[in-house]
Amino acid sequence: MDRHATAVWKGNLKEGSGTIDMQSGVFKAQPYSFKGRFEDESGKTGTNPEELIAAAHAGCFAIQLSHFLAENGTPADSLEAKAVVTLVPGTGITGSALTLTGKVPGIDEAKFQELANKAKEGCPVSKALGAIKVTLDAKLG
Repeated sequence: MDRHATAVWKGNLKEGSGTIDMQSGVFKAQPYSFKGRFEDESGKTGTNPEELIAAAHAGCFAIQLSHFLAENGTPADSLEAKAVVTLVPGTGITGSALTLTGKVPGIDEAKFQELANKAKEGCPVSKALGAIKVTLDAKLG
């Protein structure tokens, strides 16, 4: 199974800008720029590669964990996963920090932590991010 996205960039690094389109149509001509990637901490000037990696990581992790919880006989009512991807200019992407709040009836804390860690290690995006530190802070809510 292949998925695709297309990025178009015009101009130089600092003054240039680009757009990103996704196969699903969720993103169509979404802007990105140097400012949005390196200078705008609010994230309001457009998307950036790190934000897209964070979305992919949070989504992949939540889906993987939902599978493990269902296999355990304790399907989740809800899982709220967040990934914070850290970019250090001049160094690169150094980590992805996952946080999770799960509403999972009938599961004890130890089993929840075990399955959450198994999902962190096993989701395909975590595996793809093997060159960086991936952390997890999971709690039942």
